[in-house]
Amino acid sequence: MEPVQFARRVFRGAALYGAIALTPLLFQPTPAGARVEINLGFIGLALVFQGVFWIIGGDPLRYRALMPIAVLEKLIFAVPALMLFALGRLGGAVAGVAAADAVLAVAFLIAWRRIPAG
Repeated sequence: MEPVQFARRVFRGAALYGAIALTPLLFQPTPAGARVEINLGFIGLALVFQGVFWIIGGDPLRYRALMPIAVLEKLIFAVPALMLFALGRLGGAVAGVAAADAVLAVAFLIAWRRIPAG
């Protein structure tokens, strides 16, 4: 698959996956004593990034410079979550989502490396 098409599919696919996975979290009840604003802020910011991924996927050549930021967005959750899972402090379901984010970070990195710098 040619680099631009690969990047389009990776970023647009990630945007769809993220929007579908994150939106229901806005409507889940927050446990008593939890910091609601932190939870909603995390979900909201993650949803905003799905829009960024969609935009990158629309024109990967133009938005190549944003791709490393997209890699960091994925790693900022995946790395600490997987570390917490390894320490036994996080459940398997969340670790699965973190692993998916780690895979997407690698795919974003591959897309970035394959798109020619302009």
